[in-house]
Order: sequence, then structure tokens, then C-alpha cells
Amino acid sequence: MIKRSNLNLSPEEIEKAIDGELLTRFPYSFLETFSILPLKSSPGNVILATDDPSKIDSGEIEQFTGRKVSFMVGNKQVIQNLLKKHYYNPASSQKIIQELSRDEEALGETFTEDLPAQNGDLLDLANQAPIIRLVNQVFYRAILMRASDIHLQSLENTLKIRYRIDGMLHDILALPAKYQPAVISRVKIISDLDIAEKRIPQDGRTSIRVEDKQIDVRVSIIPTFFGESAVLRLLDQSTYNFGLNELGFSPDDLIKFDRLIHYDHGIILLTGPTGSGKTTTLYAALSRINNPHIHIITLEDPVEYQLDGINQIQINPKVGLTFANGLRSILRHDPNVIMVGEIRDRETAEMAIQASLTGHLVFSTLHTNDSTSSITRLLDMGIEPYLIASSVIGIIAQRLVRLNCSKCSQSIVYPDGLLKEIGLEPSGGHYHFKEGKGCEVCLNTGYHRRTGIFEFLEIDDEIRNLIMRQVSAGEIRQHCLRKGLRTLRMDGARKVAEGLTTISEVLRVTQEV
Repeated sequence: MIKRSNLNLSPEEIEKAIDGELLTRFPYSFLETFSILPLKSSPGNVILATDDPSKIDSGEIEQFTGRKVSFMVGNKQVIQNLLKKHYYNPASSQKIIQELSRDEEALGETFTEDLPAQNGDLLDLANQAPIIRLVNQVFYRAILMRASDIHLQSLENTLKIRYRIDGMLHDILALPAKYQPAVISRVKIISDLDIAEKRIPQDGRTSIRVEDKQIDVRVSIIPTFFGESAVLRLLDQSTYNFGLNELGFSPDDLIKFDRLIHYDHGIILLTGPTGSGKTTTLYAALSRINNPHIHIITLEDPVEYQLDGINQIQINPKVGLTFANGLRSILRHDPNVIMVGEIRDRETAEMAIQASLTGHLVFSTLHTNDSTSSITRLLDMGIEPYLIASSVIGIIAQRLVRLNCSKCSQSIVYPDGLLKEIGLEPSGGHYHFKEGKGCEVCLNTGYHRRTGIFEFLEIDDEIRNLIMRQVSAGEIRQHCLRKGLRTLRMDGARKVAEGLTTISEVLRVTQEV
């Protein structure tokens, strides 16, 4: 006989009644399938909130929990939302440690400072339920918080868990150091790495599914003084699909860029440091021009996101598949558009130029500070000036700036000196300066999500003449500034004036030459 009653509590009251200790004892898939939420109850009785008790075998649950079961009937959507929020999101880090300690007592002296060296023992340790729940929790919280990377940092007394969110690292959790081997080993297991090897770096990958999202995870593990540390890069396949108009281009630069990417030949270079959004911009450009009438091939290291209708090649230097060798083979595959992940050496640069001169549109990236420095970089690689002048049609330098949090941003007034530093006139009455004060949404940073700032250099005949004369990057830059080049800082100032970001954020990611 199933005992049931109507659940007439508000979502807030239900949330307070959740039994967090019992919640994570059940597999998440089971709770999600049957829309079950354990509520606080007496030692001999467990109350489960669900939308339909008739579809649940109460006998199995009673056997699993060792308690009598009664049900309260509630709204399915409310139950599902609270389940997602609380299953992998405990109230505090202390609660996680308490749960691990409780499970440790049940398992015996498993987590000790002198861990077993045998591969089999370590494998058993990494497959224990508390460690699996902990690693799952770390992944789930990272995805909820929009983290791009998870850092598992081994220190003397702690295993520090940190998330990179909007380009900044945030300390999330600190576990006792005794859990470090088990956590790292669990990461190795799901990434198909050797759990017995602790002396050398290892790289692997795995994938996880959260709700309807498929997340690819790139794993890098290195040996450090206090044990192995790991960095996990999260690549959400559902987030790469940006349109060009969503990246942050000014209206006139967007028109220029859209025109260039429809050329039938030439080289378009994206430049900036690692993590400046170059790959996202390249993918947006390829998606914009992708159609059944052209053949697009990419060479990437690694392939971060999968694009429909485009042939993507993963670089593998171990077997001789480098950018240069791959590019040489691609040219025999009748492409219209080629994307080379990065020009790292003279051979790759020469192959890219050859491809552009033989009627292909080539996209690639360089690591330089601004657009004009890319020309000098190619010259330093040993590329002849006439080849650069005849092949490169556009260079875009970019950075990512954090946007003001829409929930807590407020109007502010900047001092005149700061306005002049970023290139804004103090007397401008059309400014709408804002700054986030910090709230739960933005993790008290004042910023939430990011956008790009760009320096767009279109190569015209005058710039080609300067390249042929091998003038310095500074001279080319001065010429471009006289002709109206909008620098990274100028583009950032435009976004500051519109209230999208702050002066300090723009100054942080830009430098004037």
C-alpha cells in the first residue's frame, strides 16, 4: 500500500525540506527518470516527492534505504528543477568533505596518506562511490557555472579545485590532500590514461553528457612536487555556433570582414594571445560562408568543435601529420577554403601563401600583439615581402573583455584622467558608463560573460607598398592610424561608452604600442 499525500508546499519550502544526505545516495538517472526528490524524514521513514507514485516500486526503495517509504505528490517541473540544482551542488565544501569522511569510515582505512602503489588497489580506490560522486559533482558544477576549464591543483595540504570563468580563475573547493590520488586517478580512468604512471605528463580526452548537452573534455595531467595536477578543458558543442554579428564587431568592421571572407582567394589572419577568441571568430566566419557549393577543409590542433558540412583534420605530429604536411595534402583535395589552425613556422607560412596564390581562401592565426606586428612576424619567418603583399588581404587582432553584469550594473562617473587614458573626451555627454557591483549571478565580480574587441586591418595598395619596402611595424601602424585604424583600445573605449564594460577591463587586456 503506497502512502501518499498532496504536496502543497511552495518551491522554496520544498527546497528547504530536501534531504541532501539521501539525495546523492540515489543514481541521478533514477531520480531524473522518475522525477523523485527525497525530503527530510524520520530515521525509520523516508518521504519522496514525485509527480506519479504509481510508476515507482516502493519495495526496491525500502530495500535500498532500509526505511519505510511514503510519497508526496507535487509538480514535475518543480521537482526536476530542484533535482538539477541540488544533486551536484551541495550547500558548502564542508558538506562534501563530511560526506567523503562518512563514506571513508564505511569503506575502512581507504584514504590514507600512504596510498597503495599497486595499480589494482588504486583502481579500486578511484572507482569507489564517494569519489565518483565527487568528480561528477565537479563536472556538473563547472558546467552550471559556465566554466571553460577545471583546475585540480595539488598543494602540500590540499587539493584545490578551481574553475576558469570568463577568463578568470575562481577557487571553488579545497579538499584534504589525502583525496588527491583518488580524484586524479578517477580523471585518468575516464580519460583512458595510465593510472600507474605518475612521472611524466599525460594528455587524454573524454566526453560527458549533461541533460541535452554533449561536453568534450580535454585532459592534461602533469607531475608536480606535491603530486599530479590536472587541467580539464570543457568544450560545449552547443556553444560554438556564434554568428558574426554576435562577436562584438562594430557595424563598419562587420561589413568589411563579411566582404573579405567572401573573396575567392587570399589570406585572412586572426592574431592575439591564447584564449582571445580567435578560434570562435574563425568558426563563425566558416559557418557564414559554408554552403553546398564550396569545399571547406580545416587543419586544427586540436579540433575543438565539429562543424556540419566541413572536413576537419586533427594534427598529429607523432605520425608526421603537421600543419605543413597536412596543408600540402589538402591542396590536392580540391578545396575552395582552407583553415590552418596556426602558422608556426616558415614552411607552414609558405604553404599557406602558395595556397592563396593558386586560388584558395585561407584562414589562419598568429600569436602577435596587434595587427601590424603580424606583417613583421611573417618577415621574421623568412617570407619574402612580395609574397606577403600579394597574398594577405586582411589581419584582425582581437581580445576578449568581460561584460558588465546585467543584474547588478549601475551608472558610474569616471575621472577625466582615466577617460583621456582610454581615448574618450571628458566632455562627451552621450556616454553611458556602467559598472557591476557584484552579485550571486556574477560571483561578486561585477562581470558576466564576454565579448570581443577588434583591430581590423584591411591590406590596401599603400600598405602593400610599405610591406615591399620592408618598413617597420611601427611605421606601418602610424600610417594606418593616420588613415583611421581603430585600435583594440579604441574599440574597447566604444564598448565602455555604451556601458557594456569598464575602463579597467579594457586597460587590462590591451596595450598601446
